[in-house]
Amino acid sequence: MAQRPISSISVLLFFSFLLLFAATSLFAKVNGKERGVTYDGRSLIINGNRELLFSGSIHYPRAPPEMWLDLINKAKRGGLNVIQTYVFWNIHEPVQGQFNFEGNYDVVKFIKLIGEQGMYVTLRIGPYIEAEWNQGGFPYWLREVPNITFRSYNEPFMHHMQKYSERIINMMKSENLFMPQGGPIIMAQIENEYNNVQLAYREFGKKYVEWAANMATSLYNGVPWIMCKQKEAPPSIIITCNGRHCGETFSGPGPNKPSLWTENWTAQYRTFGDPPSQRAAEEIAFAVARFFSKNGTLNNYYMYYGGTNYGRTSSSFVTTRYYDEAPLDEFGLEREPKFGHLRDLHRALRLSKKALLWGTQRVQRVNQFHEIITYEKDSSACAAFLINNHTKEAGVINFRGVDYYLPEKSISILPDCKTVVYNTQTIVAQHNSRNFHESKKVGTLNWEYFQESIPNKNNLPLKNKVPLELYSLTKDTSDYAWYSTSISIDRRDLPRKAEVLPVLQIASLGHALLAFVNGEYVGFQHGNNIEKSFVFQKPVSLKPGNNDITLLGMTVGFPNSGAYMEKRFAGPRAVTLQGLNAGTLDITMNYWAHEVGVQGEKNQLYTEEGSKKQSWQPVSSGGNGAGLNTPVTWYKTYFDEPEGINPVAIQMDRMAKGMVWINGKSIGRYWSSFLSPLAKPTQSEYHIPRAFLKPTGNLLVVFEETGGDPREIKILTVNRDTICSFISDYHPPQVKSWERTGNQMRTTVDNLASAAHLSCPGDKVIKVVEFASYGDPYGGCGSFIQGNCTAPDTVKLVEKYCLGKNECSIPMEKGVLLGQNKDACPDVEKSLAVQVRCAHANNDD
Repeated sequence: MAQRPISSISVLLFFSFLLLFAATSLFAKVNGKERGVTYDGRSLIINGNRELLFSGSIHYPRAPPEMWLDLINKAKRGGLNVIQTYVFWNIHEPVQGQFNFEGNYDVVKFIKLIGEQGMYVTLRIGPYIEAEWNQGGFPYWLREVPNITFRSYNEPFMHHMQKYSERIINMMKSENLFMPQGGPIIMAQIENEYNNVQLAYREFGKKYVEWAANMATSLYNGVPWIMCKQKEAPPSIIITCNGRHCGETFSGPGPNKPSLWTENWTAQYRTFGDPPSQRAAEEIAFAVARFFSKNGTLNNYYMYYGGTNYGRTSSSFVTTRYYDEAPLDEFGLEREPKFGHLRDLHRALRLSKKALLWGTQRVQRVNQFHEIITYEKDSSACAAFLINNHTKEAGVINFRGVDYYLPEKSISILPDCKTVVYNTQTIVAQHNSRNFHESKKVGTLNWEYFQESIPNKNNLPLKNKVPLELYSLTKDTSDYAWYSTSISIDRRDLPRKAEVLPVLQIASLGHALLAFVNGEYVGFQHGNNIEKSFVFQKPVSLKPGNNDITLLGMTVGFPNSGAYMEKRFAGPRAVTLQGLNAGTLDITMNYWAHEVGVQGEKNQLYTEEGSKKQSWQPVSSGGNGAGLNTPVTWYKTYFDEPEGINPVAIQMDRMAKGMVWINGKSIGRYWSSFLSPLAKPTQSEYHIPRAFLKPTGNLLVVFEETGGDPREIKILTVNRDTICSFISDYHPPQVKSWERTGNQMRTTVDNLASAAHLSCPGDKVIKVVEFASYGDPYGGCGSFIQGNCTAPDTVKLVEKYCLGKNECSIPMEKGVLLGQNKDACPDVEKSLAVQVRCAHANNDD
């Protein structure tokens, strides 16, 4: 029997009721004023006002608390009004029932700081967060709960997930941090990119995602709840987009819900062995402008500041440095032009706010590549996006009787439907270059060393017939676990020729291992992020009689994504000796002894107190002497805090793999020997927060796993004091900057062909003009090269305008730039390239 159709009026009344209920339930009164967050199909509505939201991800555990306020303020200066953060379960409840919300883990303090700066917060409680974070944020103990299946309709998992979620939500409520309470939190997220794994759990996946949504909204319904990258979600949830091109790929949030972009990837996180990750400022700007042109009202940059994976917090093979290519780099310095170009984009979109949020959209397809999108509200507001989708050719669009030039793959924004104030491909913001300088104050480091003794089966406590699985053995308390067995070899089984050696083969599920035979180092082998498993094969010298075979198994973080994470395994699985006269000898079931961690960890050699418990020897000053290039070796030295106030780093190029501590605090794993396809370490410099340092006598301890030369370790200071401008005189002068004065809008011409602008960071001034050429220069900031044509007095001219100033502008006028000189190459389309170095006025650095 056919069902009776529901009338459109009934549907409209039903949704109107839902919206009325949502608006009612999401508002509260604080001090007599109505506060809260609701939404409709156009935008979030905060305290009764529609908002355009520009957001950036900053994670509190990835920066010391001393950096938080500076990062938040820089984000605000970059045009953001929202900060997004995860809540990291495994750092807050590392042991079941024992919570830590202090110091670096004080999420309440972090959120309050954001609110004090007049910004909003999106709180992603997960509890699964992925985030290239150890086990996706799940604490290790969760893995050992009987009969548990992560992220499925599984009673043990749901019990612990709800218990943790309830604690976090209640903490936020008790601190009055949600918007209806007067706090900054305007949205919360439950789960994270669940659609990636939902099919693996079949009907339990669908039931789980519905349960998670209902559980979250039952805990608190004062702000909207979101789920990202989720094709289907209950009506109480807003579906959001993650990716690089949500303006093109997002299928929509569902009826009467705003279009929100929760992860706009500003580059790509890197794993050890990866080449550099890049995403151009122009490409990001195009994607953001495209999203807002298609009804988007919130864009979140993931990450805006990536920071550092301190200690052992990164997931499998992920580098210690996280999203360094973000608008704020690992050291908290503004990466230009990405920072400035996106800041300018936010300004242009804000000028279009009234039209975007209250206007009617109209889309006009001009041709295959060109498109015009307008938003117009009566005669009071009009904004336009002129779009050129051609990736190689510029174009001209006629809009309302005026021809507008558009560079290739670009969008021009016209907040009054008349004047271009921004083009995604046209960068007006300055560029900069990051510099690392060896600290003059630190000088030569004097190193001492201690080498771990290699254990055997008799002095390791935990016995088992076969090698134990590495994750469950370490329980995430250490990267390391010893494995040892002994085997008796008959003289007749050994090869008769001295140059022929047996081969030790170890099939491992990851991540890395060292092998020793009779206390002698044999070799090192590892997997990678794509294939964690590997096979170790090295020739070994055996002797008649008893032989000790000892392995140091290593993890490089737990996995953080995919289905059935609780069922992943690592460590040696099959061990054989090949090439014996008797054939291959399988010693997998030869009975093994184990111990978690290395002795230096247990004695805490990385602390002042622990280091005094050990006898250290001086590192040899020449050749491959004592303490050099030896495996499982600890090194220590002391140094004074570097000069100035610039960030500090340590360069580890000549070391191989291990971990670094400063005054007892781990600054993360290093792995310089894992080269990228460019034949260079994926990461060379490691951030030392100044908050970790004392004025004098800082203890630096390194645990080197496979062998390196600590004498080549350098303490560096970091700056972005090299700033540049590159503008050309042959682009049409259509890009303008806008300011709003009261209710009036005024314009000032400020295009590529008007002036080169330079601005030093902080209170620094321009000390040196390192390069200046008006002609046909080429290259990039930090590596400009003079071409075949240049005005001879360009350097002197720039010095006249800029030396000793915090900021300056050089007119892009041929008469000014040529001065009294004749144009030696009149047929050449000219550019002005300027590179200067900033420093404090009383500093020659």
